[in-house]
Amino acid sequence: MNTCLRTVAMGLSLLMLAAAPLTSHAFRDRLDTPASPSALAPKGLLNGVARAGNRLVAVGERGHILCSDDAGQTWRQAEVPVSSDLTAVHFPTPQKGWAVGHDGVVLATTDGGLHWARQLDGRAAVQLMKTHYAAHPPAALAGDAAAQACFQDEIERLVSEGADKPFLDVWFQDESVGYIVGLFNLIFRTDDGGQHWVPLFDLTDNPQRLHLYAVRPAGKHLYLAGEQGLVLRLDAASQRFQAMPVDYRGTFFGIASTGGEGLLVFGLRGNVFRSDDAGQHWLKVDTGIDVGLTAAAQAPDGRLVLTSQAGHVLQSTDGGRTFTQAPRAKRPIGSVAFASPKALVTAGPRGVQPLALP
Repeated sequence: MNTCLRTVAMGLSLLMLAAAPLTSHAFRDRLDTPASPSALAPKGLLNGVARAGNRLVAVGERGHILCSDDAGQTWRQAEVPVSSDLTAVHFPTPQKGWAVGHDGVVLATTDGGLHWARQLDGRAAVQLMKTHYAAHPPAALAGDAAAQACFQDEIERLVSEGADKPFLDVWFQDESVGYIVGLFNLIFRTDDGGQHWVPLFDLTDNPQRLHLYAVRPAGKHLYLAGEQGLVLRLDAASQRFQAMPVDYRGTFFGIASTGGEGLLVFGLRGNVFRSDDAGQHWLKVDTGIDVGLTAAAQAPDGRLVLTSQAGHVLQSTDGGRTFTQAPRAKRPIGSVAFASPKALVTAGPRGVQPLALP
């Protein structure tokens, strides 16, 4: 299975990697081309949706970002400086949010998603990595000249390949501290709201450079999830993301907190694993389905929802120990957010759609 492609067969959270480039008689770099207004944007490919206070914000292909102030009934298009495909969005406050996507794009907004500015792109990101590691070689490789040379060769390869690596998820704990993750172990942190980014490429227990699909907190810890059953937890003392082994070798697309030190990781073929002790031990959860689980959302009352590439909506009222199926959506789902306690908004290859819960 080629985990570099976002296909429906792998799960909607991967769709963007298969999106076709814009066509034009004259080449126009998507990083330098603002997103075009389109009346069809709400019905196009949208990969991420999140709450910004009472507003909903969705992101997707060709740099389209949409905002809704009526629980997803109507949408207006935001002003975006790039036309790169976008994969994920997160708001730590109602006004300040970040979106990421292809070509190493990182966008920021300070007005709840109506206007966006570019903070980082793939061209700058790879140069940043080169400069950072030239000045700060990985401490773990100190004294091993051969390993240091291999690491620098790896950085040079990323630089030579240019701005072709997408970021797949973004999470900010507040207006200042945030993380972005993507293909081939790409991970950056900012402590000043995205004005400066620091690569953490050398601070993950991920020697195979597996793709990182999700970054989310649970309890007192921050987690990463990715290919081949990869789950990593940030160690506060070392500031290194350490492996939390799971007895599963399929891809995980998402992470959800279940309260306390509990969390779920979910992904291919309906697989969900639950830990009540910060990732030390895991139990498989029976979901009753065998298709890819693509997204999670949590209501203010603690109800947890998981969605699938085939439109399944699974609800849990016991912290993810058991799930029941709600009425199924009529379209694939790539991302989901609560619009109200009894209603969801879903995003996917056929746009955004409200969905009532029983």
